Amino acid sequence: MFQRSATTGRRAPLIWWAAALVMLGALMALSCAVGSASIGLTESLRAITNFDASDTNHLLVHELRIPRTFLALMVGAGLGLAGALMQSITRNPLAEPGLLGVNSGAAFAVAIALTVGVVQPAVLMLFAFCGAGISSVAVFVLGRRSTRGNDLSRLVLAGAGLSVLLSAATSILIIGGTAQNQTKYAAWSTGSLQGRGYDVLPTTLLVILLGSALALGMSRMLDGLALGEDSALALGINTQRAWGLGLLAIVLLSGAATAAAGPISFIGLAAPHAARLLVGAEHQRLLPLSMALGALALLVADILGRIVAIPDEVGAGAMSALIGAPLFILLARRMLKAGR
Repeated sequence: MFQRSATTGRRAPLIWWAAALVMLGALMALSCAVGSASIGLTESLRAITNFDASDTNHLLVHELRIPRTFLALMVGAGLGLAGALMQSITRNPLAEPGLLGVNSGAAFAVAIALTVGVVQPAVLMLFAFCGAGISSVAVFVLGRRSTRGNDLSRLVLAGAGLSVLLSAATSILIIGGTAQNQTKYAAWSTGSLQGRGYDVLPTTLLVILLGSALALGMSRMLDGLALGEDSALALGINTQRAWGLGLLAIVLLSGAATAAAGPISFIGLAAPHAARLLVGAEHQRLLPLSMALGALALLVADILGRIVAIPDEVGAGAMSALIGAPLFILLARRMLKAGR
């Protein structure tokens, strides 16, 4: 169970919101400036305010870095919110969207698409989203108790088992495929934002907005669920309806994020914990700040990935794993010491 005691930081959420927004603005400007071709902040701003189609740097900013930056914002916000929602409805502080088999389901669907000859990014995204949704529903069904409610341990085991199965099937498809398919899958599976253009933004934005509206509308319901299933029932909360709405929101948010950018780990784990430390466990404050911190985290991972191996780059998914793995270990150790 999460701690709900007040701290000075939690009594001043507007301070953290202001800090998050300032950092987001700074990182967005930096995201438009850094990469294999370094462009100064002043020149990047000029490319936005006074675009010159004959200037190579301006074209680079407009056609590649601006859509990449906005995609990082959307994907990071979606994963942060999905992680907060996942941790709340399962009451498991180590839960993240991957627990529902989102990543493995999307990866398997992409492997199938590549095997049958699909190459269009929009169609690959559709396959990934459908795979994420189907695997999430399967985990939810397998994790249900036969009588009432949901068994959290069954949910975790179902997610882990299905992920292993789908990962094995994905490996068989990719290894047995062509070298071209292996290269395309490798590029997608690193969770890279490289090469994503304006074509993926409208669909990703629409789905994440729908998932966000659904999740944010559940704030009071989630506060009740945090007290336990019996207490939630006593407060008049329909727990099955809450689980169903929560699952739908998680599938929309994490499915769209994974489909657009590939599997990205630990954003959904880290952002909610950071938000909870800053503003507490009240979901009306927790959920929006989790979105902002998720966007911040993914922007940082993407920017670092561009500069650590210039002129090449490391995928944002790999960078977020490098940053998030120590956090996961720390949280697991704290839970063991607390006797959970």
